[in-house]
Amino acid sequence: MKARENEIAPNGRLKRGLGGRVVVTGGGGFLGTQVVSWLRRQGARDIVVPRKRDLDLVDRQACRQAVQGADTVIHLAAKVGGIGFNRENPGELFFDNLMMGAQLMEEARLQGVKKFVAVGTVCAYPKFTPVPFHEDDLWNGYPEETNAPYGLAKKMLLVQAQAYRQQYGFNAIYLLPVNLYGPGDNFDPRSSHVIPALIRKIFAAKQRNDDVVEVWGDGSASREFLYIDDAAEAIGLATERYDGAEPVNIGAGREITIKELVHTISELIGFQGHIKWDTTKPNGQPRRNLDVSRAEAAFGFKSKTEFHVGLRRTIEWWAAQPAASEPVAGAAPQR
Repeated sequence: MKARENEIAPNGRLKRGLGGRVVVTGGGGFLGTQVVSWLRRQGARDIVVPRKRDLDLVDRQACRQAVQGADTVIHLAAKVGGIGFNRENPGELFFDNLMMGAQLMEEARLQGVKKFVAVGTVCAYPKFTPVPFHEDDLWNGYPEETNAPYGLAKKMLLVQAQAYRQQYGFNAIYLLPVNLYGPGDNFDPRSSHVIPALIRKIFAAKQRNDDVVEVWGDGSASREFLYIDDAAEAIGLATERYDGAEPVNIGAGREITIKELVHTISELIGFQGHIKWDTTKPNGQPRRNLDVSRAEAAFGFKSKTEFHVGLRRTIEWWAAQPAASEPVAGAAPQR
């Protein structure tokens, strides 16, 4: 049975965002699969996941096809990577992400979509944002240079959402998730983010009995990480309950330095060798830690997964993959 708008959930809360057809771009990816699973558990039955092999959302016509018949669109599709990938592909990251988001939202508006959930990125924040990052500081400076083309392209979704709300009364919301991690993450050393990159590097070193693992930067930068299941719940709750114009941070509200992260992963894997810091490589943004009070107040989200628990699950998942036994070279990057 399909979930209906204004249906009352078993917990007595109003379910507002799951009625009709829900289109989830990027729904086959790391985050998207969990969002789709969450939606199904909440009663959504008519869920459509456009696949890139069929619809390349950089193309306007593909965007038009993707949103046909949709009541709600959750836009998760993105071209992403770590610092190395960002440095090598800034133009591609800017253009592809900008075109996907801008054209998809425009086509959603034209076709009468009732709600558009734009999922941005913590990379949209200025390089030297006061910690913890508050949504009101989003425009107070330029993003960290290696992330800027990607971060600004995704940030334009906020501008578009607010402009469309003002001119057309279009219900578009904008969410700012922090770095995500968990089972099913991208472990490709050419494009992975810091946690999977480090897990793969250290896991391989443990298997080979290496004495040294090399990591980019000096370890002083801090990051905040949100477990994938928690991120999916946050996006689902926002889809159901939030209709505001203001951007909303999605995070855990705690930070850890890269140095602490490396040592924690080493302990969980059982690697006892030496960490060599390649200080010729960039640290990325100096600190990342979000103020998550708006999400809790606006739609009741608070992360549940303790970091060490989530990290252990991620390592165990990776250890069970065939690719875990394959060689990996180079220093582990971070973003």
